[in-house]
Amino acid sequence: MNKQEKCRVLGVLDDGVNSLSQSALAHLGQAQLVIGGERTLALFAVHIAPTAQQRDLSGALSQVPEWIRAAQAAGQRVVVLATGDPLCHGIAAYLASRLCIEAIEVIPNVSTLQLACARLGLPWQEMKFSSVHSKDAGDWVAGSEPSHGLYALLRDIRHNDRLAVLTSPFNTPDRIARMLVTEGLADDFEMAVAERLCQPEERIVSGISIQAATQMPFADPNVVLLWRSTLRAPQVLFGLPDVSFEQRHPEKGLITKNEVRAVSLARMQLRTDSVVWDIGAGSGSVGLEAARLCRMGHVYAIEKNVDDSAIVQRNRHAMGISNHTLVHGKAPEGLQNWPDPDAVFVGGSGGELAELIRLILQRLKADGWLVMNFVTIENLGLAVETLKSLGVAWDVLQLQASRSKPILHMNRMAAENPVWLVCAQKVAVQKTAKLEKSDD
Repeated sequence: MNKQEKCRVLGVLDDGVNSLSQSALAHLGQAQLVIGGERTLALFAVHIAPTAQQRDLSGALSQVPEWIRAAQAAGQRVVVLATGDPLCHGIAAYLASRLCIEAIEVIPNVSTLQLACARLGLPWQEMKFSSVHSKDAGDWVAGSEPSHGLYALLRDIRHNDRLAVLTSPFNTPDRIARMLVTEGLADDFEMAVAERLCQPEERIVSGISIQAATQMPFADPNVVLLWRSTLRAPQVLFGLPDVSFEQRHPEKGLITKNEVRAVSLARMQLRTDSVVWDIGAGSGSVGLEAARLCRMGHVYAIEKNVDDSAIVQRNRHAMGISNHTLVHGKAPEGLQNWPDPDAVFVGGSGGELAELIRLILQRLKADGWLVMNFVTIENLGLAVETLKSLGVAWDVLQLQASRSKPILHMNRMAAENPVWLVCAQKVAVQKTAKLEKSDD
């Protein structure tokens, strides 16, 4: 039985044949099926055998693995043309995951991100390489969910000092610049744009302000380079003082106090990628601290009071948090549109507590935690009775902190109101069955 011919994934650049090694050029000339984008196929048309079949992958990416599989089964030699390094935000990883690594051979080229750095003399070993080379994302709106096409890029911008970004005809440099303005980051970064690399019309645009770039057109294809002009201040991730958050005044601020917030967050058992619900957000303190801890996850918050909703938004902006979506409304309305949570915090229920607990426990992921804060005996009793009726594991913790306050030339302890933390875990079915079996 003949050994199956590997599909060669060739990295190419826009200077055409000059970007290919003799070996890569030979593979292209011998190919019986050549797959690539319309522009790339046209660029190498004279080097493709007249008898070879050509397939345009534009808008048909999901079909490419089957094209390759069928051609290999027929004993044909296949080449896929990919821009730059096919393993750097390219097609090679996609193909390897749907075929197998043994079915392909990657012959890389210089990434266009590396080329852009070279043009500006910027070392790239510490750069974050990102991509918005996807469908039209639309302009960024503060508080957008992870489904937005610019979401991952903004997360990268928040956590890195230097970035190189692959753009698209839709997700353009001016759109990225407008996102930075929206998030209050315009003064923190400098931008350069490398247009049409390796083409006669190549141009490097640098020394422009983010604000100016919001209205500038750039030739496609292009690469964006971003680097910080203002150093990031180290952030406190956990246990922020209450004064870090704006609160409603002159009324008493609706905020989960520092001591209770710390224990509540600890009981939620958060991970860096957790999806969190914050119900009855108040000033937003719990949800916003959770967003800092879950930097690869997302927090969905809801608050019924319009003034408090505005405060949450201002706190989010002041703290530079992007992985947080706020809805102005009354739970449980609207929760059906949120993804299932890993952890839920309830700071206020709006009189729908029993219904809310049932809904949360239906949606909560296996081994997820529900943490509720109460200051009234009635809500405490209702929560416990509801959890009992649902047959879930629960516990109650009472916290009562006292803080020192000056009195004349001495100090006294001033007690805060007691708070009950009611915690429940949704135990995985397999784990429950195993525990029951061990009790027999």
